[in-house]
Amino acid sequence: MAGDSGKRLPVGPVLAWVATRVLLLLYVFKVLSLSPLDVTTDVSVIYHGWYEVLKTGAFPHHDVTWQYPPAAALAVLSPAMLPFLDYATAFFWLACAADLVAFALLLRGSRGEGRRQAGAYVWVLGVPLLGPTAYARYDVMVTAVAVAALLATVRRPRVAGALIAFGAMLKVWPVLLLTGVRDRRIWAAAVAGAGVLALGFWLWMPGAFAFLRFQGERGTEVESLGSLVFHIARHHGWQGQVQLNYGSMEFLGPHVGLVSNIALGLTIAAFSWLLLWRLRARTYGPQTPFDAAFTAVLLFTTTSRVISPQYMIWLIGLAAVCLTLRASVMALPAVLVLAATVLTLYEFPVRFADVVGSTDLGITLLLLRNGLLVAASVIACRRLWVASARLPSRPRTAPETRLPERDQDTEKLLTW
Repeated sequence: MAGDSGKRLPVGPVLAWVATRVLLLLYVFKVLSLSPLDVTTDVSVIYHGWYEVLKTGAFPHHDVTWQYPPAAALAVLSPAMLPFLDYATAFFWLACAADLVAFALLLRGSRGEGRRQAGAYVWVLGVPLLGPTAYARYDVMVTAVAVAALLATVRRPRVAGALIAFGAMLKVWPVLLLTGVRDRRIWAAAVAGAGVLALGFWLWMPGAFAFLRFQGERGTEVESLGSLVFHIARHHGWQGQVQLNYGSMEFLGPHVGLVSNIALGLTIAAFSWLLLWRLRARTYGPQTPFDAAFTAVLLFTTTSRVISPQYMIWLIGLAAVCLTLRASVMALPAVLVLAATVLTLYEFPVRFADVVGSTDLGITLLLLRNGLLVAASVIACRRLWVASARLPSRPRTAPETRLPERDQDTEKLLTW
């Protein structure tokens, strides 16, 4: 009976998932509204426009807003699987399905010795904290792939590597899941999978890698950590402006390039720290790949020139994977990420006009949200280092053992 009870579907998380996802669907289908800003237009207008181009067998490589690796085409084309629905409706249902897959994987990953349901609850509560944006971007699909990849590292290394490769071809950042991976089978499968996918898209569809040029030309987005410099500077005579640039609201004007370069420098410094950690790491456990992946993506998000609201989905998913294991040291950073997600919802879309206008409220929201991300990053780095980069300390006294009789005499003499 104990074994049977361990396999029963946990009612609490399931009911919570159903209730919160019904609420999310009511928002994306516009039965309920959070703010005058409609976040679903990215799907009904931008994604749908790309869909029409991708159907012809080519990438929208002349559209500067297309800034995604080639496998993103599969996410944009996915509503074709539901031809009886209009594009936006099909996309929202598929986003919900990806959400459900991630939730089911986290529930399954919570079973067994040393595991817990905290990870599933982080996902259940974290995703709706972002509001309708969670289903109005394809990031929930990418995160579901990342969750599956990390959980597969325990027993299915080659599957994990293939999923990491696929995730990286969907939105680049899942390559960071390799940060704490030592299994060569995972690395080999990831490299081989990425190579096959890249070659296939390059041969199949022209313009597959045009996104690299557009990404390099982006500036400082109004929600990023670096943007706070200009939000405050606008109150002190800075002569610049906010305008739609490469698909997001960015600052344009004096010194923007400098701040963008500093942000890039911080990202390089973060990755250098991760490399140092990797070289110094001595103590590995089942939780280490999870904790390292979460830390790496957290650092990448916090230091990025762009912190779009949907990026929080990545962090919620990886935090959830970490907390499926009791040995994970990422509980506090995960809580800070959840708090940052609440503030993200409030600054976008609820008070986005204040953010764009650099009002006192908008600046305060960004200071709090980005401050939480910085705090979570520092704490995650410290905990990862302490947990795995130092050799276990040796006990000062050897454990008590029964020595042979002549050795006991020698021990007494030494003690004397």
